[in-house]
Amino acid sequence: MLAPVNHILPLTTIERERVLPVSGNVIAKLNQNVSSTDLIAEATWSREHLLIDVARALGISANAADRLIRVKVKEKVSEGTEIAVGKGMGSRTIRAPREGRVVAVGAGQVLIETGDASIQLRAGIPGTIVHIIPNRGARIRTVGSLIQGTWGNGRIETGLLFNLAEGPADVLTASRLDVSLRGAIILAGLIRDAETLRTAAELPVRGLILSSISPGLLPTAQQMRFPILAIDGFGQIPMNSAAYKLLTTNAKRDVTINAEAFNRYTGARPEIIIPLPVSQEPPLPTDVSTLETGQTVRLRRAPHTGEIGTLVKLHPGLSSLPSGLRAPAGDVKLENGEQILVPLVNLEIVG
Repeated sequence: MLAPVNHILPLTTIERERVLPVSGNVIAKLNQNVSSTDLIAEATWSREHLLIDVARALGISANAADRLIRVKVKEKVSEGTEIAVGKGMGSRTIRAPREGRVVAVGAGQVLIETGDASIQLRAGIPGTIVHIIPNRGARIRTVGSLIQGTWGNGRIETGLLFNLAEGPADVLTASRLDVSLRGAIILAGLIRDAETLRTAAELPVRGLILSSISPGLLPTAQQMRFPILAIDGFGQIPMNSAAYKLLTTNAKRDVTINAEAFNRYTGARPEIIIPLPVSQEPPLPTDVSTLETGQTVRLRRAPHTGEIGTLVKLHPGLSSLPSGLRAPAGDVKLENGEQILVPLVNLEIVG
């Protein structure tokens, strides 16, 4: 049976696409080495479109209005620019209500886009440009540690990792945050109140890596301007041992948190990347693999959510579960020595 792979890897090759949300100009060059803050693409987009109905305003037909319109597509207009002027005594002049750019003219109407905003796309991770995506961005390759999580607030940042977690279930409180942590990416366990998030924002920190996050804190976490990533999900779940060990052993290194939302269709997941120097690139990891005995697995459902174990047996056919359902299942030996029967759909491979 195939299962998703949750990457918690000390060393692997990582390729990630960084793209603009709209068409723009790609600045990066193929084979260029980039840092996480390097600009690789930029674009402008308009926040609002204004439809000016000249025919209706002048009380004439669409064809007649088209002959009176004085602006053309792609023309930039200032506030008050004449769009059309009626004929005859006391004729009315139609003017642009604000500065913008004409994007369409026809059927007696003029469409203007306004409120231009600039978008600058940074590399996000240090590495090498291995593919240019025309008008959108690039694919970047790097080598290092990779730790994937389950939830992120959609932001990305790079900084020095500082470990405040004294254990996988340690609780971070506002009183433990001081000015010495300004600009750091903090490895913590659990956060139980919004005050801690707000204190982190006031310093400010560059990111938070949590074991899990309370559902009640999600609205506040979404508003934070720094990335927040939960390794093991929602609630009060201690960090799984594989991620905790890898992160704590890399304290004081530069790390990138890409707290993008999990997307089961594209395979995107919130993740932490720790670039490392190597003499030879390891292979790219796979996102799906076949379940086999001896593999390290992670449990995805209660009451053992996030726990790590070893798949010691795959049962043939369907197994009867405590819930009364029958499903493909296997025996998993947890790190505490307990052996449990788990539906295979509730497992993901760690590797």
